[in-house]
Amino acid sequence: MTLWNGSFPFYPGTNACFPFDTTRAVIISVFLSMLATFIIILPGIRGRGRLFWFLRVVMGLFVGAVVLTIQFTRDWETGWVTANTSYKSFSHALVNADIGLHIGLAGVNITLVGNPVNQVNETINYNEHFAWSFNADYDHSYGEGLEKGLPSPILYVAEKFTTQSPCGVHRQYRISGHYASLTLWMAFCTWLISILLFSMPILLYGGYMLLLTATLMLFSLLFFFTARNTPKCPIQFGPASLKTEYGGSFWLTLATGLLCLLLGLGVIILNSVQPEKLKLVFNLDEGKGEEKVQDKSYPPAEPSSSVQDVLMVPVGELCEVTATQL
Repeated sequence: MTLWNGSFPFYPGTNACFPFDTTRAVIISVFLSMLATFIIILPGIRGRGRLFWFLRVVMGLFVGAVVLTIQFTRDWETGWVTANTSYKSFSHALVNADIGLHIGLAGVNITLVGNPVNQVNETINYNEHFAWSFNADYDHSYGEGLEKGLPSPILYVAEKFTTQSPCGVHRQYRISGHYASLTLWMAFCTWLISILLFSMPILLYGGYMLLLTATLMLFSLLFFFTARNTPKCPIQFGPASLKTEYGGSFWLTLATGLLCLLLGLGVIILNSVQPEKLKLVFNLDEGKGEEKVQDKSYPPAEPSSSVQDVLMVPVGELCEVTATQL
């Protein structure tokens, strides 16, 4: 038994990882609450328009939740590797661990999970975030990690993304993430405008806004694609190499953008080819049908005989009449 029970005295204890992303949980909770509210009022809608109304609500909330959530996710690009590596500096002890790299629009997450978790008298379960947004200093975060004495695998991976690294990927990821985030915020605004236009209802321009939303989402993917395809330094842990691929947020953004593209094109094509079916989807035909029924049940009144007599008098027989008060 050593003086400090087998642990290194100059390293702080492991920070406990929160089980889930709170920002994502808040956004999803808000949209689920809105969906529950709409489900409650669903029985108040009569006729076959109930199904179309529910589908429009679900589609609209899904697109809004995705566009807003992917701003804060950290799995646009992910990679994992299992390797035997040194744990901390000034130690020759090796640990078997899963090392993960998760790249988002605002920074990078590096995870280290031991196999098993308890090794060398410590709990190896780390999840460190290094931000590179415009209001954050990546090199400062990396320096704080050095001061805290984070495990060597985390510092090794984080060092690849510093501004002083010979890899030179920090600038590409930072700028592409900024522009991708900007286009996604614009897509969220156009989504809100499309919801307002569909509720007014101005269907054609609502379809145009959906097309613009899809275009902005696809452009955000293009911005991130430019950084993803820049040359990268190899991340080696002995014979094992950490390689990254597109993550869930990237594919979710692509699927949602294509969905908005199809919906927008569908609204525009139906508006020009079969506008009556489009009005049926948006429940705009029932009111007009009721007006037609009312018009047929109450035919216009025929003019009285006296009025007809007055209109049938020849113009030449009209004479000026002077009225005197009795």
